[in-house]
Amino acid sequence: MKKWIAGLGLSFSLILVTTGGALAQNQDAGHSAVAVPNASQSVPNVESESLEYLKQNQAERTRDQRGNLAPTYRIVKKGRQNYSSLPAREAGVLIQPKVRFPGQAHATTAGEAWRNYRNGPLTQIGGWMLVVAVLGIAVVYLVFGTVKLKERPSGRVIERFTSLERIAHWTTAISFILLALTGITMLFGRYIILPLFGPSLFGWFSFACKNIHNFVGPVFTVALVVVFLIFVKDNLAEATDVRWLTRLGGIFGNENVSSGRFNAGEKLWFWGGVVLLGLFVSSSGFVLNMLIPGFDYTRGNMQIANVVHLISAVIFMSIALGHIYMGTLGMEGAYTAMATGYVDDEWAKEHHDLWYDDIQSGKIPRIRSEDTAGKNAAYRLPAEG
Repeated sequence: MKKWIAGLGLSFSLILVTTGGALAQNQDAGHSAVAVPNASQSVPNVESESLEYLKQNQAERTRDQRGNLAPTYRIVKKGRQNYSSLPAREAGVLIQPKVRFPGQAHATTAGEAWRNYRNGPLTQIGGWMLVVAVLGIAVVYLVFGTVKLKERPSGRVIERFTSLERIAHWTTAISFILLALTGITMLFGRYIILPLFGPSLFGWFSFACKNIHNFVGPVFTVALVVVFLIFVKDNLAEATDVRWLTRLGGIFGNENVSSGRFNAGEKLWFWGGVVLLGLFVSSSGFVLNMLIPGFDYTRGNMQIANVVHLISAVIFMSIALGHIYMGTLGMEGAYTAMATGYVDDEWAKEHHDLWYDDIQSGKIPRIRSEDTAGKNAAYRLPAEG
């Protein structure tokens, strides 16, 4: 009897469990069937490409989709000027309009386009230009070596550069070297110096280079102006310059090509390097340093100034390497001329014969300085270096 009652109770329990599970499943299914329509009703029945949807302003979009700032960012990405309580220039423009620099495949925001242009083709092409210039100079030196005097020095000298001329030249040269070294560090440092120094030391080093570059730049510009005023009268074009250029200065063969105080090659460096490239480098540098009164210092103008500064500076450095080579290793006596101010008569006769003839005829004084030491130096050969 007890076993029968226990079996009946167990059967009844199983029936209750089975029935309750079925009811629960039916209730869940019912709730799910109702939840789907309700969920779909909470989403606007509007396609993302709908013109009406895209025309919504921020207030309308916030009403339909809280936190969706698409209308605001569409305005921001177009580079429009909007309201800002900040007094800073272009504070109302968060993102610049799209532009495309030469050689870029597609337009993007101006800041990104400038960054890609500066770190891409300008850095790569500029780096290879400097490498090719150094290799070219090395090849010329290995093939031709130093240009020596054909005759023995006479022991009698001519004042080629006065003290003022040499001060102006060396001020330009030293400031140029400082600008070149610091500029190269800022342009290529992240690829060469950063892996060696590490981020912390390189950060301090590049910061020092930037400040040196900014303060030395105006000194370089003033020195260029002084150099122009001093040497412009001797760098005017003459008929003999054409023959010098067609013969490449007599570099091939033993022909002596006549020239005045400065030959055609030096005149090209003066007008193309000192004047033209110096103007581009200095003017763009003054913009970057914000030294030009009344200039509109927008982000776009600063980016253009940076590109002009970089291109002209790299070309300037590449050509200047040739000028430095000819003034040191390339030609015997050239460095002595700028270091001491004097050259031997034989040097003047071989390299600048027309200038030497004017000195011999008395048209140009042999000694142009007024100091006694300079007059006495005209009768002795200065020590090399």
